[in-house]
Amino acid sequence: MRGRMMEDPLLISGLIEHAGTVHRDREIVSRTVEGPIHRSTWGEVRTRSKRLASALADAGIERGDRVATLGWNTHRHLEVYYAVSGMGAICHTLNPRLHPTELVYIVNHAADRVLFVDLTFVPLVEAVADQLTSVERYVVLTDASHMPDTALRGAVAYEEWIDGAGDFTWPELDERDGAALCYTSGTTGHPKGVLYSHRSTVLHALGVALPDVFNLGASVSCLPIVPMFHACAWGLPYASAAAGTSLVMPGPKMDPESITELLGAERVDFCAGVPSVFHALIQYWRAAGTRPEALSMVLLGGAAPPQSLIEALEDEFGIEFRHGWGMTETSPLGSVNTLTPHQRTWPAKKRAEFQTKQGRPPYGVELRIVDGDGRVLPRDGDAIGELQARGPWVADGYFLSDERKLTEDGWFPTGDVASIDGESCVQITDRTKDLIKSGGEWISSIDVENSAMGHPGIDVAAVIGVPDEKWGERPLLIAVPRSDPPPTKDEVLDYLSNSLAKWQLPDDVLFVDALPMGATGKVQKTKLRERYAQ
Repeated sequence: MRGRMMEDPLLISGLIEHAGTVHRDREIVSRTVEGPIHRSTWGEVRTRSKRLASALADAGIERGDRVATLGWNTHRHLEVYYAVSGMGAICHTLNPRLHPTELVYIVNHAADRVLFVDLTFVPLVEAVADQLTSVERYVVLTDASHMPDTALRGAVAYEEWIDGAGDFTWPELDERDGAALCYTSGTTGHPKGVLYSHRSTVLHALGVALPDVFNLGASVSCLPIVPMFHACAWGLPYASAAAGTSLVMPGPKMDPESITELLGAERVDFCAGVPSVFHALIQYWRAAGTRPEALSMVLLGGAAPPQSLIEALEDEFGIEFRHGWGMTETSPLGSVNTLTPHQRTWPAKKRAEFQTKQGRPPYGVELRIVDGDGRVLPRDGDAIGELQARGPWVADGYFLSDERKLTEDGWFPTGDVASIDGESCVQITDRTKDLIKSGGEWISSIDVENSAMGHPGIDVAAVIGVPDEKWGERPLLIAVPRSDPPPTKDEVLDYLSNSLAKWQLPDDVLFVDALPMGATGKVQKTKLRERYAQ
C-alpha cells in the first residue's frame, strides 16, 4: 500500500523560491571584483536569477545544455547557480587554478555553450578562446561601466544582459535530471566530470544544514571561504537557501586581512575552507593581536588538519572546530567530526587529537571499509581498509562515461584508506597512492605530516615515499619552515620520535620556500615525487 503524500520533485528552483519567499530579507553581502561591497537579499537573488534564466532562454539555452562559470564567490555567481539549474540546464563550474590545457579539455568535453567569466579571468579565457570549440557566448560578470574591451565571441556585460530580460517561470523538471557539473582533478588521466542531480543536490543541502554538520539557520551568517568553483562550495549556496542563512561572499580578495575584515564587519558566525587558509589567518590574528569577535565555528575540509591548527583555533582563539571529509564524488559531504558534550570535557590535547579524525557520516551517507579482496572489515577502530561510500548524493559514475565505477554490490570506492570504530567514527590513514610501504610495513604519510606540523618551527609539511634499496620505500619529509633559521634535521627527528616509532621516522628532512599546491588547496605530491624521487 502506497502512502497518501504529494510527490513534488526536489528541485533547485524550490530552494531559491523558498529562500526568496520565506527568507527574502536575509542579506547576501558580496565583495565585488570591481571593489565595493554589494548588498542584496535572498529575495533579490530570486528575482535576478529568474531574469537571468529568461535571458539564457532567449539565447537558445535549453534543458540539459551545459553553461560554464569561471568566477569568484559573489552575488552574481550565486544568481548564475540558481538561474542555470532552475531552468533545467546544467551549471558547470570551472576551476581557474587548473592548467589552461586542462580547462580547454574540460570545457570541450562538457560542450559548454555559454561561459560566465569574472573580470579577473578574462585574460585567461582570451588566451584559450580559439580552442573552446563549443562556446557560443561569453558573459562577463560585471556592469557596462567596467566591461573590458574584449574580442570574446558574443561578449556582453552581465548587468546589461539581464536588464532587458523579463520574468521567468521555473519549469517542472524530473528531480533526477542533471543540475550541476564539477570535474575532479583527483583522478588519473583526464579530469572526470561528476554530474549532480536536482535530487542529490537538495538532499545534500538538507544534510549539510544539520546541527551536527554546518549548523545553519536563519540566525546564522556564513562566509564560504571554500570557492564556488570547487565542489559547489561544499553545498553552502544551496544549504544556506534552504535554511535562510545569510551569506557573506569574499569575492577575489582571499588574503587574511581582507577575510578578517569581512568576518568582523559583517559579524560572521561560521566559515568553511581548507586548512592552508586558516594557517594564514591564525598567523595574521596572532600578529594583529585580535580575532573576529562573532566568529564561533569553522569547518575545515579538503585536507587533513594538523593537531596544532585545531588547538590554536579552539584553545587560543576560542573558536569551535569541525572537521569534514568528502570528495567531489560525494557532493562532497561524506563525514564530519563534531564533538559530543562529553568529549567537550576532555583535556585540550586529547580533544584536538580526536578532532584530526574525519568523524561520522550524516544521515544520507553510509561508509564501510574493505580489504584487498573486497571483504567487509569490522568496525573496531583497528582494522584498516579501503573506504567505500554509498547514498543519494554519492556518484555512481562519471559524466559521458560508460565505465562502471561502483562495486558489484553498489558501493563507491573512494581511494582512501581508513579505519572505522564502534561509534562509526572514520579515521583516514592515507590515500592508497600515498601510503609508504617500508620493509613490509605501511607508513601513513598523514600521520607523519600531522606530527611534523606540531613542531613550532614548521609551518606546513608533506611526506612522500622515495625508493630505497634495502626497505623498498622510505619516508622523506619536505617542509616549509616557520622560523629563521629553520630547525635542524636532528631537532625535527628528535621531536617526531615522541609520537612516531623509529621505523616511521623520515630518513631525511628538506626545507623549501613553498610546497606545490593543487587547484583545490592540496599539496601536489605527484610533483614532489617527480622532483625528489632520487
